[in-house]
Amino acid sequence: MGLTTGDFPPVEPAKFMDKPYLERIRTLSTHWAEYGFGTPKIVAFIYLAKVLFLFAIGGILIGTLSTGMDPLSPSEWWDEPIFYQKVVVWVCLLEALGVAGSWGPLAGHFKPMTGGVLYYARVGTLRNPPYPDKVPGTAGGARTPVDVFLFLGFVAFAIVNLAHPGVSDSGVTEAIGANEGLLPAWSLLATVGFLLALGLRDKIAFLQARAEQYVPPMVVFALFPFVDMIVAAKILIVIVWCGAAFSKVGKHFDNVIPPMVSNTPWMFSKAAKRMHYRDFPNDLRPSKHASRLAQGPGTVVEFGAPLVLLFSQNETLSIAAACLMIGFHIFIFSTFPLAVPLEWNVAFMFITAFLFIGFPNHEGYGLGDIDTVLLIVTAAAMLFFPILGNLRPDKVSFLPAMRQYAGNWASAMWAFAPGAESKLDEGLIKPALMQRQQLAPLYGEDEAEVIMHQLLGWRSMHSQGRGMNSIMMKTLGDDMNHYIPREAEFSCNAITGFNFGDGHFHDEKLLRAIQERCNFAPGEFLVVWVESEAAFHGTQYYWVMDVAVGIIERGTWKVEDAVAEQPWLPNGPIAHQVTWQLDGYERVRYPKQPRPWADAVAAAAPDTAPVV
Repeated sequence: MGLTTGDFPPVEPAKFMDKPYLERIRTLSTHWAEYGFGTPKIVAFIYLAKVLFLFAIGGILIGTLSTGMDPLSPSEWWDEPIFYQKVVVWVCLLEALGVAGSWGPLAGHFKPMTGGVLYYARVGTLRNPPYPDKVPGTAGGARTPVDVFLFLGFVAFAIVNLAHPGVSDSGVTEAIGANEGLLPAWSLLATVGFLLALGLRDKIAFLQARAEQYVPPMVVFALFPFVDMIVAAKILIVIVWCGAAFSKVGKHFDNVIPPMVSNTPWMFSKAAKRMHYRDFPNDLRPSKHASRLAQGPGTVVEFGAPLVLLFSQNETLSIAAACLMIGFHIFIFSTFPLAVPLEWNVAFMFITAFLFIGFPNHEGYGLGDIDTVLLIVTAAAMLFFPILGNLRPDKVSFLPAMRQYAGNWASAMWAFAPGAESKLDEGLIKPALMQRQQLAPLYGEDEAEVIMHQLLGWRSMHSQGRGMNSIMMKTLGDDMNHYIPREAEFSCNAITGFNFGDGHFHDEKLLRAIQERCNFAPGEFLVVWVESEAAFHGTQYYWVMDVAVGIIERGTWKVEDAVAEQPWLPNGPIAHQVTWQLDGYERVRYPKQPRPWADAVAAAAPDTAPVV
């Protein structure tokens, strides 16, 4: 892999789609094990430059110059409370605008590299309301001037917070002496208010701002006295860490480590990558080494170190635990996970140092120093969604459920009849074309299709990928070999502007909104959608949808069956149980075309008429 050239899979692009689907998956999952996505090195440098210049240097300049501090003197501002507040607002704003997490080619944004503001500030783009039947005035799948107003209102008040010089606060002065004050409560609450109102109309825009991470501290900033604010912020971040650690307990997370390490840009040793698989290239299930890495540093450390930080009164132990968690985020950052939450990880590095080193427990900022009522309210509010999300993942996105990196995700796989995918570009208002159309001018038609399949190879290395492939193969039969499969998360990025690995973003509501605008014929657009596993349940629930008809099947599969198989399913589809089917449904079939990405005109030609 060179600076500007990637590691392309060892296939002949022009003949790639002629091979059976599972043969393609085996080739691409094996290639991923050694090369990851295979992106050129310059992609990593682009991400690093964005984090360094836009987020870090830009954030430091905004946070210091707006409050009269010297940006070249870190000792002057690193533990200043208003600087910490502005870091939270700054990273929340960048996330919402689409220039932080889920940005660029690793997240399916090739041209343009940004989603976010290009979608949320434009009338007519798709939105996905969380409670359209319960909250009046939120139904509908299209963004209106009201949605644009709410988004721009949030952005405006976030900018107000970043520009504000700070308000004197007697509690801060009493606790630490001379200081630059705090952000005014009114501007923080206005920012939160606009974001909450936006979220009731579109859960995608709401969660793109990573509201589950940044709304709670903004509320605490506005309403809590200073010492209580600091301790409450510690509780918030510890629950984020421990929630993520708890979600990794189970059968899924071991499968996350090998493909994540394989995609790490600094991991040049193929031997080191292969050691994370049982028997490369014959067995791509996680090795014992990968399992130890997952359950040791990946789970035990993420439980233990945060609890030490929350309860320890020993300065040395607290500093050691803080350094350990900073190192934890450095490692996650360095692997460049596909959702690329790089700014989030850097922000958490700073917040860890600010809260636990700048304001240590033994100096009056421990659990015993917060008002008891505020302690109970903070803990209850922050634990509500993680508990509900683990018991009823169908009710809560994995983001507020604090199940990051767990490998236990609601997911979906799409499959289009030849030529039908082009209807998405023709029928939807969106700033970006679908990804294959973004890539084709850069690499060629056949090459673009191979790149899109690489995401399917990656997904097949995770438990839910094997289940979705199994159900789609059963649904399509032999047509699986010539229908066009898509990783739904990437497709969602082009359609809505954002995804972070959550199938709830492209659920049945969004699919129906797509159908209203694109008019797919029966059999042209098939979806297999799976819910994440409830804690220790052992079973995942799926449904199959013919988008023109509706849901046609529901069922379950056992997680242990999914994790036991190879990505390419050499033993055939995993076992599953059908619990419901649509009476009388018979799938309409479409034959193979010479060029499966042909446009809608070719799809409608007489020689491509549907057959049953």
